[in-house]
Amino acid sequence: MLTKETVIQVLEEIAVLLELTGENPFKSRAYQNAARNLEKIDTDLNELVEKNKLSEIEGIGEAISKKLSELMQTGKLEYYEKLKASVPPGHLEMLRIPGLGPKKIHTLYEQLGIKDVGELEYACLENRLVELKGFGKKTQDNILAGIAKFKVYKERRLYAEVAAEADVLLNYLKKEKNILSISIAGSLRRGNETIKDIDILAATKNPEKLAGHFTSYKQMESVIASGETKVSVVLESGINADLRIVTPDEYSYALHHFTGSKEHNTAMRGRAKDMGLKMNEYGLFRGEKNIKCKNEEELFAALGLQFIEPELRENMGEIQAAEKNELPKLVEEKDVRGIFHVHTNFSDGGESLENMAQAAKKMGLAYIGISDHSRSAAYAGGLKEDDIKKQHELIDELNKKLKPFHIFKGIESDILPDGSLDYDAKTLERFDFVIAAVHSNFNMSVADMTARLTKALQNKYTTMLAHPTGRLLLSREPYAVNMEKIIETAAKFGKAIELNANAHRLDLDWRHCIYAKRKGVKIAINPDAHQIAGLHDVSFGIKIARKGWLSKEDCLNCMDLQKIKEYLIKKR
Repeated sequence: MLTKETVIQVLEEIAVLLELTGENPFKSRAYQNAARNLEKIDTDLNELVEKNKLSEIEGIGEAISKKLSELMQTGKLEYYEKLKASVPPGHLEMLRIPGLGPKKIHTLYEQLGIKDVGELEYACLENRLVELKGFGKKTQDNILAGIAKFKVYKERRLYAEVAAEADVLLNYLKKEKNILSISIAGSLRRGNETIKDIDILAATKNPEKLAGHFTSYKQMESVIASGETKVSVVLESGINADLRIVTPDEYSYALHHFTGSKEHNTAMRGRAKDMGLKMNEYGLFRGEKNIKCKNEEELFAALGLQFIEPELRENMGEIQAAEKNELPKLVEEKDVRGIFHVHTNFSDGGESLENMAQAAKKMGLAYIGISDHSRSAAYAGGLKEDDIKKQHELIDELNKKLKPFHIFKGIESDILPDGSLDYDAKTLERFDFVIAAVHSNFNMSVADMTARLTKALQNKYTTMLAHPTGRLLLSREPYAVNMEKIIETAAKFGKAIELNANAHRLDLDWRHCIYAKRKGVKIAINPDAHQIAGLHDVSFGIKIARKGWLSKEDCLNCMDLQKIKEYLIKKR
């Protein structure tokens, strides 16, 4: 039997859902009033239903009375269930963001197609709300601040979010003079896309002092547990942090163990066993004798293996490759010579073209590829013909001014539902490169989406495919697509695929990077930057590229300026 409180809650939810769907406000208000008036009465609701007297309550008309009778008698309300099904589930979650009410959420859905908090955050970071009626920059900033509060107690976080906090914590711990060795461990050290908590390993001869130093951290909310070998805390950001404390002699073995992954560790222990050894977090033993290893390099060598970089430790063939000394030299940040996929205030970027170019030059890069949105992306200020002409004239001027630094003329051209590119051939010919991207119609079947992307890759003007699965980490699942076929098509037609380095995307997935490398497809590690700070997101892309076994030879933007010029001309 339903309680009065439950019935009131359903009425209140219906009122909110009606607002979220953009219904007449009077209709929503009717359910709100009905809920308030139910709170005032002392009469038993079941009795009122039995006597058919619900409509005698002030504010409850015949329509709501019928719905309440259905709810009380069956425990369900079909109208309520249908209404819930018509609203993206993420909209109810978005209501928890301070200052964001149903009307604004409905507008965001109608104008930008935003279905959840992750998509909303991404839209804010791309400045999509600045020109939106009823919003503006101040509202956008307030929403971003609200999202930050909302995320405080979320279970998993983006790599970039956790990594920044972990660096600050690590630097604080390093100030404790009793520490002999210290490192980030766990999934953060392996460069996973999303992280549950921060794992830190430290070696010391004075565990008590180190534990005390850790629990004195100012940005700490609470201590979960504190002992001589492990201290667990919750930081003010809501992130859990574990400090493992070991002796100096145990450090190398413990670092390997607590870096993981579990699958890698299991395979390594199996290898040790086959060699008549025993391996765990305390050492590598032959019988009772520990084989002394000063560092991880010596530990791998003792097992007849080439050193395996932390990012590769996922039991994806790295042990077999290390046995044959066939592991690649992984790409590093210093290998990146330039970046593509950069937006400016010609479309939805927050900075001028010159400012973005100057910032890239200051980073030590040799070139930048500007790629504002194409005209179909009206929500992002897509470029019309006149805009393209003005932008190209400006790039020509800046290339003279900033020489030898070079700005390439590009476009992020929407892939239309039929697989064709936005703009006609005559317009596409004017660009040095074209990034083809899906920004609409995500709900196509696997066959249709795969056909759409393969057709775009066969277009002679396509240089690279952007964020190929459309995912937003912790928010939007990848659209249905056969990525193996996409990679094979890119290989056949000599196209590059983007590894979008934005922390919300990190798309191409690292597992697909492995397949792309095998097929000889060039990967472009692009920041998808909409402001100067976003240029530095390329470092997150490097982490994923390393997990995907990529060397600098596999990465398009590790080419020097002359080679990339030749590459782009050849591809035209």
